[in-house]
Amino acid sequence: MPPYQPSSDWQYEIPTTGSKRLPPAARYVESLAHQGYGFEAAIADLVDNSIDAGARNVVISFLRDEDRLVSLLVVDDGQGMNDEALDTAMTVGGRQEYGAKALGHFGAGLKAASLSHADSLTVISRTKRSPSTGRRWLTARAQADFTCDIVDPGYCQDLVDRYDGLIEWHGTIVRWDKVRAFDTITAGQADRYLDDAIEKLETHLGLHLHRFLADDAFNVDIVVEDVTTTEELDHRGVEPIDPFGYRLPGRAGYPRTYTAPVEGVGDVALTAHIWQPKSPLVSFRGIGPLAERQGFYIYRNDRLVQAGGWNSTRSPEGHLALARIAIDLPAEANDVFSLTVKKDGVTVTPAFARGLEQATDATGHTFGEYVQEAQTTYREAAKRVTEVTRDAVIPAGKGLDPKLRRTLRDELPELEGEEPITFRWASLAPDLFFELDRDVREIRLNKLYRTAFNGDRRGGLNDAPVVKSMLYLMVEEIFQKSRVRASRADKIALWNSVLVTAARCEMTR
Repeated sequence: MPPYQPSSDWQYEIPTTGSKRLPPAARYVESLAHQGYGFEAAIADLVDNSIDAGARNVVISFLRDEDRLVSLLVVDDGQGMNDEALDTAMTVGGRQEYGAKALGHFGAGLKAASLSHADSLTVISRTKRSPSTGRRWLTARAQADFTCDIVDPGYCQDLVDRYDGLIEWHGTIVRWDKVRAFDTITAGQADRYLDDAIEKLETHLGLHLHRFLADDAFNVDIVVEDVTTTEELDHRGVEPIDPFGYRLPGRAGYPRTYTAPVEGVGDVALTAHIWQPKSPLVSFRGIGPLAERQGFYIYRNDRLVQAGGWNSTRSPEGHLALARIAIDLPAEANDVFSLTVKKDGVTVTPAFARGLEQATDATGHTFGEYVQEAQTTYREAAKRVTEVTRDAVIPAGKGLDPKLRRTLRDELPELEGEEPITFRWASLAPDLFFELDRDVREIRLNKLYRTAFNGDRRGGLNDAPVVKSMLYLMVEEIFQKSRVRASRADKIALWNSVLVTAARCEMTR
């Protein structure tokens, strides 16, 4: 290249004199810990990796030592990684090729999501053809010189063996230690923290991964595990929450599919829905404020990456609360749609807004007409006589199958700020089928009669769902009362007498 000659003319090309390699400073690791990942979004990013690895089962385990939470694990039965692949996965900025259908995108999720919440990240993995191997990042050491620890192979195998019911020939364990949120839990508040954290995690995963969870062959479970005994203290299966899962549409003729001609992309399909007004379903009211959940639901490879919002094409308003539109991002890379690093939103260029203005369905209806019909449906419903409402209840908690709890939330409004009613099998007098502890909001069932409902099967935390749900409906109101009147005490005695006899009949059959 000829030497640069000063000139008064504008330089269209920047003159250079060579190049040099400038590797990232170790402080770059600190920036990974400040990406703004929410707790639920961080866990979802780890589950994305499990899906990309072909996992059919994923378990998110909170490890508890009495009143302390000590670690969090994400365990899957995916294809696993050997030493070389694990080094790449744990390298900050490690190069990785993603398939067209992969959920991973930038190659930073594992590190950024984990270090946003934990000061120690360990990954242990094995494949069909390679033994268990592990690596560990400690934030303090990584910030100093990018040093990554090699985990002792014996421990790697021990931890894999601990979860041998899930990991057989291949799989991966992501372990978080020194989780910063766990250190903020004050004495006696572990149960409250876990109930809140797991509820939010269930909702987030159920919503953003609902297309995967709708397949019975893919499962995500959240457990609380005693770190010493390995006993499961809580176990919840994550259920899909379909943001378009209404029973009947709010307006005849919907959903409709509109086609938007977007410059630089081509035709983009918009599947427009109008929800039933005043729907009590969790998939409508239970996923966040309605003002935030109206608008576009954008998917990338079946993974929900934006749950509502109008992407600056219009402002949210109450009259559009029933409007939700599903969009699948084009498979080909383009300059119109850009996914955020945390996979919690999509930015668009003005080309998308111009495409919306021209969008029509197969019969010539415009997208603008859809917006007007969604507003009209909302306004018409607001004028109608108030529908029959059901009394609010104390929510159901541990011991009741998650599917049942979801149905109860769909059907019954819940009292805000109330501790849930839980179920537990206990040793009771033979003439009692159940007893109520109103102080701790607990229904205790007599384990003497447990076999009447489980047969020869081993009882689990969420067993006997029919009996538990019926008991909940029968006695929930009693937990709301300041004291138990004689008439209610007599009802409890009556129910115990009948249920004990029924259980004994069942056991002698």
